[in-house]
Amino acid sequence: METKLLNVKGQETGKIELPGVIFSVKANAHFLHEMVKYYLAAKRVGTASSKTRTEVSGGGRKPWKQKGTGRARAGSNRSPVWRKGGVVFGPKPRDFSIDMPKAKRVKALVQALSVRNAEGGICVFENFNFETAKTRNITNLLKTLKMENRNALLVTDKNDEKLLLSLRNLGNVTMTLAADLNAYDVLRSHVMFVSKDALETIKKKLEVK
Repeated sequence: METKLLNVKGQETGKIELPGVIFSVKANAHFLHEMVKYYLAAKRVGTASSKTRTEVSGGGRKPWKQKGTGRARAGSNRSPVWRKGGVVFGPKPRDFSIDMPKAKRVKALVQALSVRNAEGGICVFENFNFETAKTRNITNLLKTLKMENRNALLVTDKNDEKLLLSLRNLGNVTMTLAADLNAYDVLRSHVMFVSKDALETIKKKLEVK
């Protein structure tokens, strides 16, 4: 299938072929939901930690004698019952990541790209070679395409410092390398701006000629 090829001003300069095996595949919503959970789980830090009664400092001496004081018996002032005592069944550092086969990750990326393409959310550009590193380069492009209020993902084949400086003040625009592209990045954005070279990298990544 063909789509428009645009320049950095958002003007059409020609047509480019989008492989159907990547951009026209039937998507499974449940499968994509599983993959989104996989990527979100990988982002979790998992450093929350509380101390048990054995880890809290102090508490080695019995606070008062067992009998005769009129108070409830106590063996340590670090008991979970006490203020500043240990925590019962509190959080401990853990790894939330889930194992996921590469074949599933690739399949999810293909389905996500197909979903985005079906919604008309993929724009292919000749390149992103702006003359200067200005935020208005991106804002003007979004206005031209009438997408200024949408979350946009720019996909390039290599790091571009000038492009990164142009979009770092925009909360609704992010950038990633084609080699690092995943299903979650695609699904969380409303539109994808892909450079021609990045498209070739995606095809190689997914082993499509």
